[in-house]
Order: sequence, then C-alpha cells, then structure tokens
Amino acid sequence: MTAENAALAAAARSLSSTFHRELTGWQRSHGRHHLPWQRTRDPYRVWLSEIMLQQTQVTTVLGYYERFLARFPDVAALAAAPEDDVLGLWSGLGYYSRARNLHRCAQEVVARFGGRFPSAAAELATLPGIGRSTAAAIAAFCFGERVAILDGNVRRVLARLLAYGGDLAVAGNERALWAAADDLLPPAGRPDDIAAYTQGLMDLGATICLPRRPDCLLCPVQSLCRARAGGDVERYPVRSRKLRRTAQTLWVLLARRPADGAVWLQKRPARGIWAGLWALPVFDTREALLAACPPEAGGGMRDLPAFVHVLTHKDLHLHPVVVAAPAARTPGTDGEWIAPDRWPALGLPAPVRRLLEQHAAAEPKPSAA
Repeated sequence: MTAENAALAAAARSLSSTFHRELTGWQRSHGRHHLPWQRTRDPYRVWLSEIMLQQTQVTTVLGYYERFLARFPDVAALAAAPEDDVLGLWSGLGYYSRARNLHRCAQEVVARFGGRFPSAAAELATLPGIGRSTAAAIAAFCFGERVAILDGNVRRVLARLLAYGGDLAVAGNERALWAAADDLLPPAGRPDDIAAYTQGLMDLGATICLPRRPDCLLCPVQSLCRARAGGDVERYPVRSRKLRRTAQTLWVLLARRPADGAVWLQKRPARGIWAGLWALPVFDTREALLAACPPEAGGGMRDLPAFVHVLTHKDLHLHPVVVAAPAARTPGTDGEWIAPDRWPALGLPAPVRRLLEQHAAAEPKPSAA
C-alpha cells in the first residue's frame, strides 16, 4: 500500500463514526424526496431510474421514466418487448448501449431469476449493464444491504472529504477509494440508514459538491471536509487519463419518396456510431453520397445547412442532402422505405430524428390521391 493510500484509509476510519450521521440527518431534513423513484422500493423502478440517470440530468430523465413505466410497467413487459420498441422509446436520451443492456437485463432477470431481481449486490452485478455501483444502489435502496456506491458524483464527494490526491485513473487507487467508501458506511442492521446515506451521497454530489464552484457553505459535512480545510476543494478528484476528442465529417442522405412521404432508413451495424439504431444512410464524402442516389433524382436534390452533433468523445460534422426519389427506384444502399406514420416510433439517433421532424414539417403532405 502506498503512503497516500494508507493516509486515505486512516482518514476514512477517523470519520467512520461521524460522517454517516451528519449525512443521513441532512438527507432526511434537506435532501431530495420528490423524485418518483424515491417513493418506491420496487427494484424494477429503482433499476430503471439508475440506468437512465447515468450521464443524464434528472430533468431530462423524468419524462422518459414515466413513459417507460406507462409502456413497460414491469420487468416481464420490458423483457417481452421487441428491441426496436425499446430503442424507439429511448430515442433522444442518448448512450443507446444503455437501452440495449436494459432490454437484455430484463430478459435475464426473467430467464435466470423468474422475473424477480436478486436482492444481493453481488448477484445484481452479474446482469447486463449493471456495474458495481449501480448494483449497490439497487441493493441499498430496495433491500437495505450495507454496501457502498461509488459513481462519478460520489467519487468527487469522497475524494474531497478525505483530500485524496491519488490518481483515480490508476486501478489501485480506485480500489483504495472503494475501501474507504466501505469504511464510511453506517453500522450494520439499520437498512433505513443505508438508504438515507446512499441517497445523501447522491444528493450531495448532484446539488452541492459540484465539479466547479461547489457550494461549500451549504455543505452539511463542511466541518469534516479535509479538502475545504486545505483551501483547495476543486483540486479533487485527480484523474490524469483524459479521453481525446475526435471529429468526423459525414454526408447524410435524406431520400424521400414524394408519392407517400416515406423515407429511406437503414439499420446501423452492431458496432460504431448509432449502433443498432435506424438511421439515414451516411457517407464519408459527398461523392459517395451522390453515387448512391438514383440517377433520376438529380433534379430534386438540395443541401440542407450543415451542423455539428456532439457525442461524448467525438464531434460529428453532418452535411444533410435531401433527395426526391422516384417511386420505382431505391438508393444504392441497404435499407427500406419507412412510412411517415412509422418512423417516429423507431429508435433513431437524435440528429436523425431532428432532421426528419424538421423536413416533415417543411414538406407538403403527400396527396391522398
């Protein structure tokens, strides 16, 4: 064990009898209690919220959460649904691997556990899309298991509380912080305290101990925070490994059949951008796009304004080209004509959905004749 990690362990032990009391008391009096998934111990609903909240703001999740429950009220309904229906309902929430794992997880809960989520974090973590921290959150909230969480917000809270300067890109340092999180847990045999403590960590990281300009004056554990005592809160946490942003230019073919308003869409491959979603065909060059257009479409072609769509680690520079395709011809790509009453329900990437919605609003409706 490094000297820094030894100091971390000692700091956690020194706060083990006070931190959880201050935090749970604050959460019960001042924490968040209004969110719909906080008023239940149903593991299906808690799991759904935990997956949706990964890298997504609460305000965005609320509407999706309610729509998912209306369409898939329990894990059996979600497991039985076609993947396209799940992706369609997820469309616009981003990080679509979450939706595919959500669907696979529901199917495994039905197949392996008879439709009932296991109660132990160790078993929950064997399911698709459920990592160690998410498994712990479900087990703590729904079953009162004494187990630590360590998502991005909680890493920041604990690194600051303990003034831990170890680089969390190093696996050994990450393990050391997990061990410290275990040491800070409330005593065993008090499941209500575990739920309040876990929610308190989440609330503190989401509302007060922010990445930039944390509101230390409102922090319920400010007197215990070693980073604040050192006067350099924003120094923590330390993570040296940064993912390099890249950029890619793509030409997007929006082929529309004027006779009925259908658009040409293709199912994306299982890997790469927009994996598994329905999308407009994309090309690396304008020349490649033109080569895929029916020869008769030249007169009905026009460029839409280019725009940038920001992914987590990549900027997509998209150049849409609208083509009016003759009724008897198809573009020279894989795909199929999708009627205007069908594509809104498909799993579509956000920029593709936006393009289709804008174009549909601007184009005249097909003649009933």
